[in-house]
Amino acid sequence: MGYRGSREDHPVVKAMREISLYILKASESMDLEQVDGLINILLKAYNDKRKILVMGAGRSGLVGRAFAMRLLHLGFHSYVLGDIIVPSISKGDVAIAISGSGRTQLILTAAEAAKKVGATVVAVTSYPDSPLGMLADLVVWVPGRAKTSRVVDFFARQILGIHEPLAPLGTLFEDTAAVFLDGVIYALMKELGVNEEEMAARHANIEL
Repeated sequence: MGYRGSREDHPVVKAMREISLYILKASESMDLEQVDGLINILLKAYNDKRKILVMGAGRSGLVGRAFAMRLLHLGFHSYVLGDIIVPSISKGDVAIAISGSGRTQLILTAAEAAKKVGATVVAVTSYPDSPLGMLADLVVWVPGRAKTSRVVDFFARQILGIHEPLAPLGTLFEDTAAVFLDGVIYALMKELGVNEEEMAARHANIEL
């Protein structure tokens, strides 16, 4: 590429700064009662030795996987929707559904199934009034793009090749959700008195 302009005008630097500023502003606008609600639900699940099922599609699914892994390192019984070793979910367990639009059909269907068996459903979404938000026991609002695509389902957008002009496929939501959930992990570390050495002891020691 060989960009020859100033460092400040380099597209990668501009994007990184814009995303960072967006996340910083999001941290100042999120509802801390909702945040504390999620932390308390997770702490109760930890103390009661309940299962945590994290679900998300596409990049939101990758964010969910990272969160579930850190929960595992903290000593939670955490799983990711779609993995073949996911056990059955029952009353008292927790399902965390990550969806910017709150309308991704796969995640909505899974959340409905979790709700039917008595699991606590938490929605991490930019749209509290979405079908997922209305279904959830707790909504954690995470700011994302200003508007959704006309076709809101993730898989339909993927097939049609529809991209958002500024943040393709919900980048701002996914990046913000990833940093937010890392913050939740830090809060749980403090509440549980778990240090990095204890987390490292639960990290995979057989890797390719």
